[in-house]
Amino acid sequence: MDEVQRRTGDAARPNPALTRRRILAASAGAAAALGAVGLPVLQTGRPATAKDDWRVDPLIPERNRGIILYSVRDRIGAAPDDSGVPYGFERVLARLAEMGYKEIEFAGYNQHTSILGRQITPAEIRKILDDNGLVANGTHTSINAATFQQQLDIAEQLGMKNIGTGGDPTGSAHQADWDAAADLWNELGRQAKARGMRLYTHNHDAAYGFLLDSGPLDANNKPTRSSGIRKLEYFMGKTDPKYVFFELDIFWAYVARYKHTKYVNSSGRERTDLFDPILTVAKRPKRFPLFHAKDGNRNTAVPNGYDMTPFGEGDINFQQFFQTIGEYDFHHANWEMDTAPGGAANPGQSLDFANLSYQNMSELTIYSND
Repeated sequence: MDEVQRRTGDAARPNPALTRRRILAASAGAAAALGAVGLPVLQTGRPATAKDDWRVDPLIPERNRGIILYSVRDRIGAAPDDSGVPYGFERVLARLAEMGYKEIEFAGYNQHTSILGRQITPAEIRKILDDNGLVANGTHTSINAATFQQQLDIAEQLGMKNIGTGGDPTGSAHQADWDAAADLWNELGRQAKARGMRLYTHNHDAAYGFLLDSGPLDANNKPTRSSGIRKLEYFMGKTDPKYVFFELDIFWAYVARYKHTKYVNSSGRERTDLFDPILTVAKRPKRFPLFHAKDGNRNTAVPNGYDMTPFGEGDINFQQFFQTIGEYDFHHANWEMDTAPGGAANPGQSLDFANLSYQNMSELTIYSND
């Protein structure tokens, strides 16, 4: 039995990676940076004793622990087989509920047609959610003016409060394109709000690269240099906080911190600027209802600087992240691991990783005396 199988079969076993890496106070440098801008600083927790009123609470409330189904897409889309591993929405969602997950973020609404002899319907998926005590907290779908009302109809059937996309509002680095995207998203966000939903966008690392908004123009009259503002943070400033929201992918945010550190200013000089995922959320916590709780091990031998791992098995300090940004009841954490599927050689791997990640997520705690 491999390590993942051993640990997913024993939920009560202590997690050495979690205790070694997660329960940490903020470094002096991080504390100074947060304090300088008037933001909360992670405090060193201490256990309760018999003579005081200290208590321990889950850092991510149980009701706010979710999963995006992209992590287990291999089993959602699998045809019936004799592996003994769940397949399709009915069986996979039941298994995720058994693990403890309470919320589901969708990454498509299709399963293998051989399960029902046709494609499943949103109404049938909603019944599976309800039967298992699960809530749909969002989706990654196509966001455009032509099909938006149709997508809102599906989201409404599934009971979602958030509707979003896995891509950036624009793939451009130029300010004018981000301005146009902001105008569109403000309008679509109004439409979502009118239906009782929030519209959100999910980032990869490129979204936190630098905007090209200054300096000499290229052959297409586009700026070639940067003022140092990051693309998605510019978009945050151009969109209405009542209508447009964000889902921070924590893994890709730390990749952005690793990769996107230098820009050329309007004078042609190279400048260095470090991106801080904690600060970008802590300054505007109510614009981030959702997160992808995706972990990674530092590896400077690969272009991204990190290799994906199950939650709690990598080097990202989720204890510091979630405790510092606060708003525990408002923020929802969806586990994701792009590389979770094990293929034909290990068809149960993605669900094993889902189980391990849920256990590690549930072990994050916060101490308080109020």
